Amino acid sequence: MKLSDFDFDLPDRLIATRPANPRSSARLLVAEGGTIRDARVIELPDFLNPGDRLILNDTKVIPARLSGTRTRAGAQEGGVAKIEVTLLSPTPEGDWSALIKPLKKVRDGEVIAFGEGFEATLMDRADGQARLRFNLTGEDFEAALARVGAMPLPPYIEAKRKADERDKQDYQTVFARELGAVAAPTASLHFDEALLEALRRRGVDFTHVTLHVGAGTFLPVKVDDVTTHKMHAEWGQVSAEAADEIAATRAAGGRIIPVGTTALRLIETAARETGVVRAWEGDTDIFIYPGFEFRATDALMTNFHLPKSTLMMLVSALMGQDRIRDIYAHAVAENYRFFSYGDSSLLIPEKNTVIGGKLMKA
Repeated sequence: MKLSDFDFDLPDRLIATRPANPRSSARLLVAEGGTIRDARVIELPDFLNPGDRLILNDTKVIPARLSGTRTRAGAQEGGVAKIEVTLLSPTPEGDWSALIKPLKKVRDGEVIAFGEGFEATLMDRADGQARLRFNLTGEDFEAALARVGAMPLPPYIEAKRKADERDKQDYQTVFARELGAVAAPTASLHFDEALLEALRRRGVDFTHVTLHVGAGTFLPVKVDDVTTHKMHAEWGQVSAEAADEIAATRAAGGRIIPVGTTALRLIETAARETGVVRAWEGDTDIFIYPGFEFRATDALMTNFHLPKSTLMMLVSALMGQDRIRDIYAHAVAENYRFFSYGDSSLLIPEKNTVIGGKLMKA
């Protein structure tokens, strides 16, 4: 299985740099069976059944980009240096792993000041990453980040423009509550209160899980044989209540539909050992590519992904490689907007796919 198998031509003009407004006005490509339909996200309830359950990732993106200064006495010591910090993940000790540019300008033990009394000490470094200890914790830390931090937009958006105040709302889901992600679960960005209420009226249920999306989600695949690719790890949690809700829906004949690849990867991780979603917590580096046996997922709502990415491999595993090629060719021809701020799709695989641990035949 070669990396080139997951490549396609994408015109640069289709890369979205701002989301649709309102959120649920984005376009929705619905692929079911051999058909493709063009709709809007606000019409999602029309394609779901009463008793279906959407799995929502409630992770909250932190404003992880910080601009600060490192100060030393005297010009010979380097004076003042501008430092850029991107937070990656909290450590068990309460510190933060981070990328620092330029890292060589900061010594271990030195302080980086970000303004308004917010600062961090460089504790140590390893493999190009730094460990920072901030002078604030808890709600004070969150408030300071909100004041001085910027949203960590994906590189394909930052190449076109810098993050601004609008992104602090745009790049956050309306149901975000568990702080810890440095990238948004972007399929969920299409949900607003109007859509959530329409889904409730339709009889669609919701389950919240948490997967803190890391910066590794943007790392390119660098091997030609994709089966040898090493996935990054991300922390996630499926509560006992969430597992019970999924089991109840499955028993009643409803479909389990993750919103986004992050929610899908998490529930599939939680179902690996027994074939049934169980309460689970920890780091997952699950890698889903064609040949994967889905045990928890009946369909997927997701945005349109980068060529040659692990997410292209995931949707190819769910729908089949030839089918995904047709879906993406349609999306390009119809000028769908791609990537994090782009349009969405509802992917419903053929019923001869392994779903819920059993072979479903048409």
